[in-house]
Amino acid sequence: MNLNYATLELLRRNHPAWRLLLADYAPLVASFLHRVFVLPNVRAMAKPELVSKLEDELFHLRESLGENAFPKSAAAYLEDWTQDSRGWLRKYYPPGSDEAHFDLTPATEKAIAWLESLTQRAFVGTESRLMTVFDLLRQMVEGSETDPEVRIRELEKRKAEIDSEIVRIRNGQIAVLDDTELKDRFQQVAATARELLSDFREVEQNFRMLDRSTRERIALWDGAKGELLESIFGERDAIADSDQGKSFRAFWDFLMSLERQEELSALLDAVFALKTVRDLEPDTRLKRVHYDWLEAGEYTQRTVALLSQQLRRFLDDQAWLENRRIMQVLHEIEAHALALREDMPEGIFMEIDDVAPAIELPMERPLYSPPLKPRITAQVIDGGEGNVVADALFDQVVLDKARLAAYLRQALQVREQITLAELLDEHPLEQGLAELVAYLSLAGDDSKALFDETHCDSVRWHDALGIARSASLPRVIFNR
Repeated sequence: MNLNYATLELLRRNHPAWRLLLADYAPLVASFLHRVFVLPNVRAMAKPELVSKLEDELFHLRESLGENAFPKSAAAYLEDWTQDSRGWLRKYYPPGSDEAHFDLTPATEKAIAWLESLTQRAFVGTESRLMTVFDLLRQMVEGSETDPEVRIRELEKRKAEIDSEIVRIRNGQIAVLDDTELKDRFQQVAATARELLSDFREVEQNFRMLDRSTRERIALWDGAKGELLESIFGERDAIADSDQGKSFRAFWDFLMSLERQEELSALLDAVFALKTVRDLEPDTRLKRVHYDWLEAGEYTQRTVALLSQQLRRFLDDQAWLENRRIMQVLHEIEAHALALREDMPEGIFMEIDDVAPAIELPMERPLYSPPLKPRITAQVIDGGEGNVVADALFDQVVLDKARLAAYLRQALQVREQITLAELLDEHPLEQGLAELVAYLSLAGDDSKALFDETHCDSVRWHDALGIARSASLPRVIFNR
């Protein structure tokens, strides 16, 4: 972006982040939204809860600054912050709810992050960022190299460095990071983790803008459905295939890996156990930041799902409108017929041979079949005396879903999440496919359960005859 006078003047007048910094009560807005949304990583909050929190904030401020410090009510301030002239909060109604919810806009989060950067830091690390620059440059050069010999030489060079380091460690020469280096790297990790959460809001906002433009075009469209759908799907594919879309998809696939989640949890636990890191008194929420990433990513995925739902609703509405137009034409014909009922024309004004063409194909003519004469013999049917085996009435399969749910709760008491395949390793299927379907039903009713379509798990069991059975299904992940 060229930061000339005209560009900056346009940003000063229209950008919500700049308007927030120029507002008279900017400290109230920034401090309150930072405490309520940014610090605990809350993606959405219902209106009654947010109004209550803001009322508490205004009460304490009026005690120290005077009763006339902030004259309006908390609800009035929230409504003001959601106006287009402000753009600091997003007000929306979730599907299936008539209660308003609020969320931060990406511009507000950028302004709050910039305000955080104004405070003087006790320690400013530079080494870790310099090493990150070198690592990224090395990855770009090596990843774009197409000559096999060059890549092999680079790998052999790194292998030699690793071998020499192994020799030094075996000789007792172990290089350990000092406190300064640990602080530098931990500060870089914390900053990057927080920036990732902010990026999710911006990605979600981009998909939401696409959804909004789609709704506007659907509302004003009067042409053929095919042309509109082609343009909409083209824009959606363009976003998915853009650099931002590809990066988000790669990040999501990486994060959805159970092995990566466990590795990240182990690394965070090990880092927080270091004395140097504990002395920094870091935010404990960083230990579960990958779960915050998952939650933020799910909001982005839901926005994409809403876009697809809007397209389906558009198709249904168009079919309904077309049917309504047909019925309207039929009613107009009936009305005209009733209006001309008493004014019938004289004589014959129209002749048709028949109301429908009569078509008879040769092979459709039935062949002659002589009538059957029933022969009825008088015979007395004696009552049977045989015993009927009723065992089949008792061989019914009854699934105890409460027992399966108890297995799941017991497994989640000692871990954060578990896949369905791991759960079945601990508690094998006893009633075959019916019990597997019951587990899938539990996952469908659980809002915290995830279906990972990119990975498949294999499940095996033995049926009542002792025959081995197996099934392949998408990975199902239960979360605590």
